[in-house]
Amino acid sequence: MRKIVILAALAAFCAGFSAYAQTPADVNGGGISAEMLEKISKGYQGTPSDKAIRNALAGTSIGTLAVNSENAAMIDTHFSDRVKTKGITDQKSSGRCWLFTGLNVLRAKMIDKYELPGMEFSQNYLFFYDQLEKSNLFLQGVIDTKELPYDDRTVDWLFSNPLSDGGQFTGVSDLITKYGLVPAEAMPETFQSDNTSQMSSLLKLKLREYGLQLRETYAAGIADIGKRPRKDVAKGMDALAAKLQDMKVQQLSEIYRMLVLCLGEPVKEFEWARYDKDGKLVSRRTYTPVSFYEEYIGEDLKGNYVMIMNDPCREYGKVYEIEYDRHVYDGCNWLYVNLPVERIKEMAVASIKDNVAMYFSCDVGKFYSRSKGVLDLANFDYESLMGVSFGMDKRERVQTHASGSSHAMTLIAVDICPENNEPVKWMVENSWGPASGYKGCLIMTDEWFDEYMFRLVVEKKYVPADILEMLKQTPVRLPAWDPMFAPEM
Repeated sequence: MRKIVILAALAAFCAGFSAYAQTPADVNGGGISAEMLEKISKGYQGTPSDKAIRNALAGTSIGTLAVNSENAAMIDTHFSDRVKTKGITDQKSSGRCWLFTGLNVLRAKMIDKYELPGMEFSQNYLFFYDQLEKSNLFLQGVIDTKELPYDDRTVDWLFSNPLSDGGQFTGVSDLITKYGLVPAEAMPETFQSDNTSQMSSLLKLKLREYGLQLRETYAAGIADIGKRPRKDVAKGMDALAAKLQDMKVQQLSEIYRMLVLCLGEPVKEFEWARYDKDGKLVSRRTYTPVSFYEEYIGEDLKGNYVMIMNDPCREYGKVYEIEYDRHVYDGCNWLYVNLPVERIKEMAVASIKDNVAMYFSCDVGKFYSRSKGVLDLANFDYESLMGVSFGMDKRERVQTHASGSSHAMTLIAVDICPENNEPVKWMVENSWGPASGYKGCLIMTDEWFDEYMFRLVVEKKYVPADILEMLKQTPVRLPAWDPMFAPEM
């Protein structure tokens, strides 16, 4: 008995000490005291060089002052191998880079195959269905998790991310497979498709409201069923499930109306004339979006492409799947095989040499010279400016949220050194308009590629047999909130 009393007293003491120890102002003396501040402040010595830099920073951006003048010359723009492409697209003020990139890969094929003077697919057409499908993905997700509490991680993630205009390649493949393609002139851009933020805010606000309604209806229904005789429970549950689905359909009809008001009504049928490279009429026919896709593209977008990832935080040679990271509820989760960057380059070179562009994504904002359109680790010298070193490698940057894939573009060129047969630099076709970057494209050094490239989508015919064999693995399932898998914008 005495032992029990002693243990209880000890537990109470530890609990009290724990509560005291966790008081923010007194965690092991972890606050900044006057003595500590005195030591910290000695980090700035006020040397002539410090004062000069401080004066410069007071009126000039860090990016301007950190420009490395020793690397000011424009990089050589010759590429040994380049995919045939025509025209530069512009996503304007929207996060649709994933959609522009996917469609640019397909249009390059179509232009080359049919010797077109140029063409562009309607991004607005697929964006309409993307937003509708994502709305359904959210609402059905709310129904699927209706029994979980609000503070459950999945429920919280759903309400935090009801909708986005960002995405990735599986969205391109799922949407095209389901809804087809149309040329840009059949459903042109609108102000809202070019400038998505206000529309997205309103849609997200309404979806969150609808999500609450679905959960509240379920909770009220369960309370009512609990009062019924046991023999009526199963029938009541079926009726409640049907009611939630009916509610979802009505909610989606309102979302559809909002999308039509902002983006226009999706085209069901259109006439399109095809001209050759000399501008002569080849054919003029009436198409549906599906028949247009089947005639001019007609490939298996779901089965013919492999997503490759370079994520040094996770084991190479493994296949990973991201839960809820899809655009269509009945579509495919994002699935990829993780590989060293050297293996990825092999496939990229093979595809470019065969005149096939690729979906490519990276951390585009790092060491980007807008004036030259060049991504190069030597563009900026932040260390000399600030007098500190930045020592994290790629794995450590990803681990600490300092880097991750942020933007998708179309990989179209590589420059191979004839002496060692290794890549020197790469080029991507961007979707920021023809006046951006280098003639609408971005050039990246091979060293930059190593550090800030993350994803590539390659046709299976360029993927070695051993990597295809990896795809037979049961994927490792990762949660939707993993920081590495934010949608590309």
